[in-house]
Amino acid sequence: MDNGTNSSTNGNNSSSNGTFEGVPPPLPPKSFWTNLLIPTLYLIIVIGSLYTFSSTYRKRQLAKAAKLEPWFPPHRQRDIYLSLLHLDPSEQVGAGGGDGEKKLSKVPDSVLKAALLQRALEDIKRIVQLRQSKPALQTLLQRGSVGDELWQRLLRAEQEMEAEVKDVVNEANAFSPDWGQVIFQSANEMNQNLLIKQRMSEIQEQLESEKAWWEKKRAGIQSDFMKELDETDGKPAEPEAAAAPVVKKNGSSDDDAVIVEAGGPAQAQGGSGKGKKKGKK
Repeated sequence: MDNGTNSSTNGNNSSSNGTFEGVPPPLPPKSFWTNLLIPTLYLIIVIGSLYTFSSTYRKRQLAKAAKLEPWFPPHRQRDIYLSLLHLDPSEQVGAGGGDGEKKLSKVPDSVLKAALLQRALEDIKRIVQLRQSKPALQTLLQRGSVGDELWQRLLRAEQEMEAEVKDVVNEANAFSPDWGQVIFQSANEMNQNLLIKQRMSEIQEQLESEKAWWEKKRAGIQSDFMKELDETDGKPAEPEAAAAPVVKKNGSSDDDAVIVEAGGPAQAQGGSGKGKKKGKK
């Protein structure tokens, strides 16, 4: 009995081993850190690629913007102000040294303020020009008449002017705490005064040409009028009354003759009345 039982048990084991012989054993479960590492690496790769692309694109745009021609010419008033502001009194001017050398004195604050005001005046002119040019350029850009580079130049000029305005306000507040609030207002009034003077000079320039044109026109009108007067005086004077024909009635004497005067029905009626009166006499 025991031998039979063992043989049957061995048979069952052999049959079971034969059934699962081709199936691999199950893999052990992965750890938590291994599962977290894969998405972390994916996110790092994606973020790094986006950052590299954005930095490269930004560098290319900055390089392209740097190659664009500036909208305005160099700011000469700003350069003058900065040169006066950073002028070192210890520097010496002169050729050959010795007694011919002269030390530079410190620039007075009044000169620096005047230079800063001229700088603000130039900024006002440029701001007005940008405000006048932007709507027209935007319309042309929408129609496709101009390229995008011109628009980028305008935007770059606007950014430069914003930084320039802030710098001027800070410099004005350095001289006086409240001057930064009114410096551009003063510069705007100066700009309006300059525009009025320019317009008056243009009118004065046109005055001489307009005056010469009017004198020429008046001389022409006067000569034409004198010609008409000469032609009128040269004609023979017309008789005031035409020769009146004498009309005789049949069977009447010469005293009953009616004088018909030229000059219209009214005069004819008046003449006929006189004739009747004369006939009655």
